[in-house]
Amino acid sequence: MTDPLAAAVQTHLPDATRFLQELVRIPSLPGQEQEAMLFCERAFAKLGVQVERVPLSDAIKQDPDYSDPIPDLRYDGRFNLRVVRKGMGRGKKLLVNAHTDVVPPSEGMTDPWSGRVENGVLYGRGACDDKGQVAVLWLALKALDAAGVRTAGDLVGHLVVEEENGGNGTLAMARTKETADGCIVLEASEGRLFTSIRGAVWFRIVFQGVAGHSGQAGQTRSALLMARDAIAALEDYHAALLAASRGFPLFDPHPNPMPITFGRLEAGNWPAAAPSRATMEGVLGLLPNTTKEQVMDGMRAALDRAADGALKGCYALTFMYRHDSSVVTPAHPFPRALLDAAEAAGAPLEVGAMTASCDAWFYNNQLGIPTVVLGAGTLKVAHSKEEQIPLASVAATARTLAAFAQQFCV
Repeated sequence: MTDPLAAAVQTHLPDATRFLQELVRIPSLPGQEQEAMLFCERAFAKLGVQVERVPLSDAIKQDPDYSDPIPDLRYDGRFNLRVVRKGMGRGKKLLVNAHTDVVPPSEGMTDPWSGRVENGVLYGRGACDDKGQVAVLWLALKALDAAGVRTAGDLVGHLVVEEENGGNGTLAMARTKETADGCIVLEASEGRLFTSIRGAVWFRIVFQGVAGHSGQAGQTRSALLMARDAIAALEDYHAALLAASRGFPLFDPHPNPMPITFGRLEAGNWPAAAPSRATMEGVLGLLPNTTKEQVMDGMRAALDRAADGALKGCYALTFMYRHDSSVVTPAHPFPRALLDAAEAAGAPLEVGAMTASCDAWFYNNQLGIPTVVLGAGTLKVAHSKEEQIPLASVAATARTLAAFAQQFCV
């Protein structure tokens, strides 16, 4: 006998593909998501679900969890979307999160906003991270309606801005104190269900030296060489932290599940002059055995010890992004039920750990909602010039999400 949900997903996959193509064609860098949000507002409203704007304001900048790798962003007049498929009452509520912002196109990326489809694969910036996941939610809602599925509980979607620069959109949603019985953050997961998600801190270090001519050795102090010493000290700290963070079965298969990355270094304006100022930015991952506060303190201590203490008092360390790890035991009823639904839907999942950070910790750690990560496609191509998503994966994930909502929201 034909599965009505599976049939509905396949019937409306071409519609979801067109939806995703149109969404990819809208450049929506952090702080510039308004057109994409307006498009989603119209598209989801046509599904017959409730769509409401959740206004943002500049007051969010005062929140201790606000992230600011991109300076001078404004929020007044911007909004997230809360999408609600109302149940008949008294059932469990399922929360689903996806983001509409994307990172800038990669070097060598041709037609990043084309949304072209070749051999069942859709290409473009945001294809898998995270607009393809927005399409998963759209298709799941469409299939539930087309299959005539009624649930007792609500299915609520949070479509948010600014995940890529620290999760400020989800931060704003978390501050509304939404309650739910479980949450799925939609991020590409390559056929796995992530029940453990690592944390991270993004850091900025400004070094202050003494500028001078290259012929004045001993009278200058290069801020660029200070940055070199800081890199060595932080790499040593990372190595010690990684060694102390073993023993998590889901993370241990990965050689380096919590890497340190030095992404930017700016210093100087002349080859023959020691620069007095250098600015370095990067990210350091962390696992559930440490908190973001412990890691930040550890980084300060490592810098103070660097070069036999020569850096102490000569740098300013700030943190642009601070996320703790998010952990739900795989034995918890929420992920177990989701695994069962995926199996029944013909798209079985393996439990794994996410070696990148995302917005899950806002729901899991701060709101106490059991939260996992699931999504179509793979993060291996996210943020790359080959970003893509197989449409079959969109369909399979939407089928799993719809089937799970049917069973969970009772």
